[in-house]
Amino acid sequence: MYKKFILLIFLFNITSQCGFSPIYLNKLNVNFSITSMELEGNNIINNFLKNNLNQYKNDKYNKKFQIKIITNYKKNILSKNKSAETTNYELLFETVFEIRSGNTLKIINFSEKEIMENISDDFEEQKNERISMQNFASLASKKLATELSILNVN
Repeated sequence: MYKKFILLIFLFNITSQCGFSPIYLNKLNVNFSITSMELEGNNIINNFLKNNLNQYKNDKYNKKFQIKIITNYKKNILSKNKSAETTNYELLFETVFEIRSGNTLKIINFSEKEIMENISDDFEEQKNERISMQNFASLASKKLATELSILNVN
């Protein structure tokens, strides 16, 4: 019993000090700033993107970017049942980021597809659709932040 207790404490000490830290623990540890954002397209996705990217609006970094964001959202009917009622939708999210820094222009395209089942309750369906938009905006803003942090500006 005594050996098992000592072994348990020893294993706990070794595994708890492995040096693990989450990658996105400190989101504000970046080396760039967004000086201006111009948004076109779907208003709901644009609002989510704007909220996610506002944390990068500051003037304390040398790498400054002006960003134009063009979003597109489509909800296509994917399949219908025998009585011609829609059973599945395909949600298509597309975003184009035009990144300008001085005379440099870089364009990043980001698209995502999601299949959503038709729900008889319209409120629940709209809620799920909005959650999908929010998740897409979060993914797109993380991808943009990663691209901006590794982008070399001269």
